[in-house]
Amino acid sequence: MPLQLIRNDITKMRVDAIVNAANPSLLGGGGVDGAIHRAAGPQLLAACRRLGGCQVGQARLTRGYDLPCKYVIHTVGPIWQGGAHGERAQLASCYRSALALAASHRCKTVAFPLISSGVYGYPKAQALQVALETIAEFLSGHDMTVYIVVFDRDAVQVSSKLFQNITAYIDDVYADAHADPAGRFRQLPAAPVGGFAEEAASFAPPPRTAMRPSVAHPGLDAMLAQLDESFTQMLLRLIDEKHISDADCYKKANIDRRLFHKIRSNPHYKPSKQTALALAVALELSLEQTRELLMKAGFALSHSDKGDIVVEYCIRQRIYNIIEINQVLFKLDLQPLGY
Repeated sequence: MPLQLIRNDITKMRVDAIVNAANPSLLGGGGVDGAIHRAAGPQLLAACRRLGGCQVGQARLTRGYDLPCKYVIHTVGPIWQGGAHGERAQLASCYRSALALAASHRCKTVAFPLISSGVYGYPKAQALQVALETIAEFLSGHDMTVYIVVFDRDAVQVSSKLFQNITAYIDDVYADAHADPAGRFRQLPAAPVGGFAEEAASFAPPPRTAMRPSVAHPGLDAMLAQLDESFTQMLLRLIDEKHISDADCYKKANIDRRLFHKIRSNPHYKPSKQTALALAVALELSLEQTRELLMKAGFALSHSDKGDIVVEYCIRQRIYNIIEINQVLFKLDLQPLGY
């Protein structure tokens, strides 16, 4: 996935390059900086001495030495002084400079910490938004997978109103909340958005009717000839109907270009559910269209799956920013969209 939030120790990331939130001397310090120097070994410090320091917003590159990555890209973030001293522009410059260095060294995978959000005091929510926006802008013109590595989920903050609305929606429709101890489901409550009562009724089994006389079944060839469009065919038709390019679609879906080309080149390709949902979001499909696209891949939206409920809520509210949706999924410890 081109941009992914993950919980991990950045010194354990097996990527082409990791980014170090360094101080201007580049000679090591506390937090992420100290951890990277300890894991890389003394050769990293010797290499940093030869660089002669780094200015705020700029970046320098060394080998990874004992780390499981090829390179370490050192960048110096701004110290938070209230936000009126150019901190945002300096922080964005950190990400742009590091990504440019990674691209010039043909890196395909890069892992960032949340720069300046530790002892430098940059508010975590604002630091994350700068990171997401700057990286997303870069990825619109480059093929690269970028990870933002955080230690815990509290580092990722989303709109409190959006988060509260989604968690309330989950509570209202999550199937497990409507099961009695014997495992039978109680009637769903009225939905907060749009007609779930009518929707639930549409899934009721049809009334029993008299047995119909048996009829001859068509041959297999005839049945196969009647198959409707596949997932790939429906996807490509929707892209044409939306008047967007393939690149616009897979970038908005936050999926890798190579994966999209696999889908495009194979009329019978079966994507993962997270990929199918990501493409539905990228195309800004209605809930009905999303269900139809999922069905082509052999999936369905389920009220027993919290991740499905989050996506359903966002589609109902016309929230089609996949990075924002993935932040909520990350916060809830659910699988992100994409792949």
